[in-house]
Amino acid sequence: MIGYVTLGTNDRERGARFYDAVCAELGVGRMMEDDQFIAWGLPGGGAGIGLTRPFNGEPASVGNGVMVALEARDEAQVQRIYDIALANGGTCEGPPGPRGEGFYAAYFRDPDGNKLNAFIMAMPE
Repeated sequence: MIGYVTLGTNDRERGARFYDAVCAELGVGRMMEDDQFIAWGLPGGGAGIGLTRPFNGEPASVGNGVMVALEARDEAQVQRIYDIALANGGTCEGPPGPRGEGFYAAYFRDPDGNKLNAFIMAMPE
């Protein structure tokens, strides 16, 4: 399974503020950090998220078709994550709402243009 996902940034401090806020709502904080890389999550927990300036020295760019999905507890938390994302420099890619049977999500981009969503998925009965 996925251990963590790393996204590129061209402004580490701006990106860090965005992910500090979003990850705080998810109940996790920074678990690793150096001058280039920051990772949020819990050691031994679910998949984490990392943010870095590209190691090759080239500008960070957005992957077309790439998205990171953040699992929320409930619809209210989907809404909070979406609101936090937009309040911290993110942009809307689709407001919170149902996206099919048993799936509720909000879509947004971080300040560097990386696409994310917050979602819940109902378990089949």
